Amino acid sequence: MARAQKSRSSTQKSGTPKSGSSAPKSRSSAAKARSSTQKSRSRTAKPGRKPTPAPSGRRPLPLVVRLLVLVVAVAAMVAFAAALARITLQPSPASEALTHSNLHPGRSLRAYLDQPELRDAARQIGGNLLLGVPFGILLPVVLPRARGILRVLALTAAVMLLVELVQGALITGRAFDIDDVLLNTTGAMVGYLLLGRRMGRAVHPRKPKGTA
Repeated sequence: MARAQKSRSSTQKSGTPKSGSSAPKSRSSAAKARSSTQKSRSRTAKPGRKPTPAPSGRRPLPLVVRLLVLVVAVAAMVAFAAALARITLQPSPASEALTHSNLHPGRSLRAYLDQPELRDAARQIGGNLLLGVPFGILLPVVLPRARGILRVLALTAAVMLLVELVQGALITGRAFDIDDVLLNTTGAMVGYLLLGRRMGRAVHPRKPKGTA
């Protein structure tokens, strides 16, 4: 009888699984995982420390320099407007019989290129191109809203179209020529691409997104 009871107790001990030793290990590993995640969160989100903004590349010019450039640009625009009025709105009675209006784009350009001397064609075409360059350089500086190339071209075309209309209607020896408007607008585009875009961004830097 004693031997049978001992064998039964031994089988019961061997048959019961040892679950008590594995449970504390799983609980301790879960606690360690939680503590590690809490530490990582505390490291990433520290109070009182702001995220460093990304470098914007070029630093804006000082305010004094920007104001000085703006004043010079306004003075240059006034001087250019006076010179433009003197060049384009001055009567020319001697050439009254030779002038004629042109409403067809390209007709005057072909006439310039058909001249026997290349110097005369270069003077006519180059003079109209140079007349529009100051628009492309000065407009983005004087008018911050006119920094886009399309706005510069539109303003230049509008001003020169008005000048040509006044020439054809009121000035003796002058005539309306659509090719002059096209050449002036092309000159404004050249001036904007060469210098006007950079000057406009330097004098009127854009505010970063998210700032009031």
